[in-house]
Amino acid sequence: MPLSVDMPLEQLEKYKGISPKPEDFDLYWSRSLEELKELPKKFRIEKNEFETPYCECFDLYFQGVEDATIHVKYLKPKNIKEGEKIPAILEFHGYGGCSKDWTYKLPYVACNIAVFSMECRGQMGDSTDSFGVDNHFRTCNLIRGVMTPENLYYKKVFLDAVRLAEIVMGFEFINNKNVGTMGYSQGGGIALALAALRPDIKSVFAVYPFLSDYLRCWNMDTGAAYEEIKDYFRQRDPQHKKEKEFFNNLGYVDIENMAHWIRADVTMTTGLMDKTCPPSTQFATYNKLICRKRHLIFPEYGHEDMLNGLHDENILWALELLKK
Repeated sequence: MPLSVDMPLEQLEKYKGISPKPEDFDLYWSRSLEELKELPKKFRIEKNEFETPYCECFDLYFQGVEDATIHVKYLKPKNIKEGEKIPAILEFHGYGGCSKDWTYKLPYVACNIAVFSMECRGQMGDSTDSFGVDNHFRTCNLIRGVMTPENLYYKKVFLDAVRLAEIVMGFEFINNKNVGTMGYSQGGGIALALAALRPDIKSVFAVYPFLSDYLRCWNMDTGAAYEEIKDYFRQRDPQHKKEKEFFNNLGYVDIENMAHWIRADVTMTTGLMDKTCPPSTQFATYNKLICRKRHLIFPEYGHEDMLNGLHDENILWALELLKK
């Protein structure tokens, strides 16, 4: 078996991360969730022209923190019986991108599962951010607000995900006990964060999750998704005078610090050749999970979409949501 681009597997299985956890971490998130409760639950739904014989498609828009408008692709099975309650999947996309075509989500709808695919604020989808509708950023979102923790970008994204869960669980046809979250890379990180902040999420399918163990990535001088950390120091703090504060603040949005809150069943996937989100950063989160969990290891694969057999695993995971 390959040794991976990181540590040998036997070391990865024991590694629990090196990034700091802020002393007031619990208070920070408790306060953030309380602030979200004060935000009105405003949303609207518009019919989309795309549909299939078994699926209706809608554009759902809701108000996020700081008056952002968050867009969600919403797919609903057509064959829901009167009074029936069905499972739902909350999906999140990769870094700097957007939700994929409707077609990618149809296999789940064919299983009689509703899908809600959120587009992250200010990235390449149709979600806006407080800095304006016409501004979209492919990268540098991770370090936005880093020196003022209350303004951290991913704090807002995680709260957007929580609000989406609240909206979805308010639909009469959704079985609140059978809601799962899933995503690849950034999406996997958000899926785990949501499960941490909403203990009633049933299960998670997270593929090579981003947003974990930032200090490890910087020490390795690798991890393409984390390149902006090095860019920040080169341009904003070349002598690293505020390095400790920088990594402490990122700790508020480090999913390894949230892992112990998760009560959902977790399936995580890691490719040992992943140079974008190094395996150790993923194991840092996985090894801190105290819920029921399983880890799918792909020794010869990196950070790529077509991990042979993975999409079948994803569907099998979704089918578990149908079991009440």
